[in-house]
Amino acid sequence: MAEEQMVYNSVAPLRNVAALAGLVDRVKNRSLGLPGMACYYGPSGFGKSTAGIWTTNKYRAVLVQVQSVWTPKLLCEAIALEAGVQLRRGDTTGHLVKNIAEALAITDQPLLIDEADHLIRRKCIEVIRDIHESSGAPIILIGEEGLPQKLKEWERVHGRMLDWVAAQPGDLSDVKHLAPIYARGIEIDADLQSAILRASHGSIRRICVNLDRVAEFARTRGITKMTLALWQGDLFTGEAPTARKSVA
Repeated sequence: MAEEQMVYNSVAPLRNVAALAGLVDRVKNRSLGLPGMACYYGPSGFGKSTAGIWTTNKYRAVLVQVQSVWTPKLLCEAIALEAGVQLRRGDTTGHLVKNIAEALAITDQPLLIDEADHLIRRKCIEVIRDIHESSGAPIILIGEEGLPQKLKEWERVHGRMLDWVAAQPGDLSDVKHLAPIYARGIEIDADLQSAILRASHGSIRRICVNLDRVAEFARTRGITKMTLALWQGDLFTGEAPTARKSVA
């Protein structure tokens, strides 16, 4: 747990962490009368969930990661638990929305909803709007690249967005910040860092995977400084392998 916390505390300089933190700050400190919902979106692997965890710690926010099978009531129960609302036998979805809204209004905590695309598939998105309308709490929907377009189908939600912020592909500065975490004790030269970035196609997740691969390669050979010339393995690109014609 301590090591996991150290990782999340170390990702603050990443561009996408800073972008989400800035978005939460703008929504939280918006002018009176402005809408209090926003959307943070981008492809899988761009570090949105990691940014969500870091931002939750910074702003004492309530963070819920939606599961694909959740009903509106299960969604509300998950939010209630994270917001410190006591669940009672016989609570309806309406009771839960009321209690969550009251808790968020009192604490002024932002509510971050990760994997928000599932809200639309399960028709739970209006529940989130109800919570916002009843509490005035800042609510950030975190989802995939197509989330803003999906929200257009729900005009009452779409019209309450203060801002849309797109997660950006990783760059060399992100590789430099992640290297001490995922390749601890291994110095990675600039050429190999650039190769890792190219192979990862901007995915923060793949950058982490490749840094870990390079670190393992170096440690098994007693190398403390890795260069592109020394690297002999394949970097992970995320491409699915082609089907084998025969398996003996």
